Amino acid sequence: MRLRLLDLDGSLPSQAPFAERLADGSAEHVDLKGMSASLRIVARRRAMEAFCERLIGEEYAAGAPEVTFYGSGDFHHLAAGLLRLANEPVTVIHFDNHPDWVSFPPTFNCGAWVNRALQLPHVRKVVTLGPCSDDLAWPELKSANLAAVREGLLEIRPWQHPPSRVLRDYDRGPAHRSQGGYIEWANLADDDWRAALDDVIAGVPTRAVWLTIDKDVLVEEEAATNWDQGGMSVDHLIEAIRLLALRKRLFGVDVCGDYSTPRFGDPFRATLAHFDHPSKPEPTPEVLRRNAATNARLLACFDEVFA
Repeated sequence: MRLRLLDLDGSLPSQAPFAERLADGSAEHVDLKGMSASLRIVARRRAMEAFCERLIGEEYAAGAPEVTFYGSGDFHHLAAGLLRLANEPVTVIHFDNHPDWVSFPPTFNCGAWVNRALQLPHVRKVVTLGPCSDDLAWPELKSANLAAVREGLLEIRPWQHPPSRVLRDYDRGPAHRSQGGYIEWANLADDDWRAALDDVIAGVPTRAVWLTIDKDVLVEEEAATNWDQGGMSVDHLIEAIRLLALRKRLFGVDVCGDYSTPRFGDPFRATLAHFDHPSKPEPTPEVLRRNAATNARLLACFDEVFA
């Protein structure tokens, strides 16, 4: 396992589990703070190309399984850039409180990156686990990519959400049923967790799996993020990682969802963040320690499954 910290916002290197690994040489630090302003919330194509070129320059795709932590969920669209470097068919297992499935605008942004990933020729399917957010309410009006859901390219399994009101029919799939003007979802909280994971894995069409984790999928007691948060626990998340590693080959992992104060050099991104971020106070140092504790548990889990 190669552990990398893409340091975009300063949220990671001072956390004890990362500081220790950086000190003993078992983690690599890549300073990308100079790119942060052009990547946060939304990245123009040129900025994304520069990000990918920097990773190639760092020999990112060098053969060993990669585990990448990269700070705030404001950067989750960088997962689409990381996925470019995969060199075989993969299924993306996506843990998030938001589906990140918006079709418009067709840019690299943290609410639309799933569609950029689905455009990659080696990405066969994306499975999103855990959303509870209002993104699932009237999804057509929010330009959700429900066509991909209907076609089986995108599978959504909320942690807990009522049926979504829709105007069209979106057929049926392993995790949804469209009828009577609603899409009914296979809520994870309503099912046995292990049985739900078995069902998810049975529908994965590739041997290789890429995990992308936004810690806003977790309850607030276990993470402090820039976004509204879901209902999954770290125990649930770790059980899923272990089972996926047992049944499939983990090609790579990326993790975001730490907290950093949003700072922007242009009014466009500042306005987007103002309207997209929930209104909540900046977390105290005590609250931020939740992230270090959760990251330590995730690192221990990755050590185990990649041993």
